[in-house]
Amino acid sequence: MTGLQKTPLYDEHVALGGKMVPFAGFEMPVQYKNGALKEYTFVREGGAGLFDITHMGQVRVTGAGALAFLQYVTTNDVSNLIEGQVQYSALLNEAGTFIDDITTYKISDTEYYLCINAANRHKDVAHLQAHAERFDACTVDESDDTTLLALQGAAAQAALQPLVDTDLESIGYYKFARVNVHGTPGIVSRTGYTGEDGFEIYIPNSIAVDVWTQLLAGGAEPIGLAARDMLRTEMGYALYGHEISDAVTPVEAKLMWITKLDKGDFIGKQAVADRKAAGPQKRLIALKLTGRGIPREHYAVFVDGEKSGEITSGMHSPMAGGVALAYVKPEHAESGELSVEIRGKQVAAERTTLPFVRSNVRR
Repeated sequence: MTGLQKTPLYDEHVALGGKMVPFAGFEMPVQYKNGALKEYTFVREGGAGLFDITHMGQVRVTGAGALAFLQYVTTNDVSNLIEGQVQYSALLNEAGTFIDDITTYKISDTEYYLCINAANRHKDVAHLQAHAERFDACTVDESDDTTLLALQGAAAQAALQPLVDTDLESIGYYKFARVNVHGTPGIVSRTGYTGEDGFEIYIPNSIAVDVWTQLLAGGAEPIGLAARDMLRTEMGYALYGHEISDAVTPVEAKLMWITKLDKGDFIGKQAVADRKAAGPQKRLIALKLTGRGIPREHYAVFVDGEKSGEITSGMHSPMAGGVALAYVKPEHAESGELSVEIRGKQVAAERTTLPFVRSNVRR
């Protein structure tokens, strides 16, 4: 793992028995001593799962032209945000395909905060900085100085409350507050990637170990990448390099709800409009096996005996069985007999709706 970065919590993960693996340029825990299944279960069954997601990137955008800049480089309508609100959005290229999916935090009319994907950090920052020159806006990559934790599950609020000076009950879904965490300024948002109630916590690296230790002492349990992926797949949440990439537009990815064609000009707008008018080249569906097996990424999907596409994310869900997201030909998205090729055999499947299991986020 030579050349990989370590988060400020690396030694904590090792001490807890974390199995460290390369991920997005970092050494990250894929699971701890009890294994991914027990970690997953802890989060789903009412605990407070603690995730180190410091590999994610953070970019601060400031200036009188910050809003105009973000309107141009992101797909969603940033003008609809109020202070303290978070918005799911995306960065597109001129071809209308994904550079990344992001979240936008509105701190004030002249200050915003972006959370970007780990593997895309440097690409995203270069893209943002190249276009900021056209606007009265400044972009600063704060990733190296910031620790990001996710605390997810029904017990998350009770575990976090003793560490902050703000009533967490007052923070609504996809809202955030600037608070003192362990006596130091940070940001806490009611957001996550698991389908459970919880928070994402942005803090300086200097207090990362103290906050991590106090949350564990308060009943939280460490959760690795494997369980995190199980939790997000059950919700049908998109992951860059899987459901979204530079090969698909929001039309294919079912993300037109974050792509506001009526808000004014933005990068990729015309290409997306053209694709919407012409129709998708492939369509994303949710499926569930009716036969035995585990659907894995890249497994072929057949419709009426014809190969139609492949799985982008798949797993055995303890609550729902074999479930997957897959791209198929447009004409096969809604009808035809589905099957997945698993180890040379066709396993029957059926279309279903998302999420695969009930979401418990607080709306």
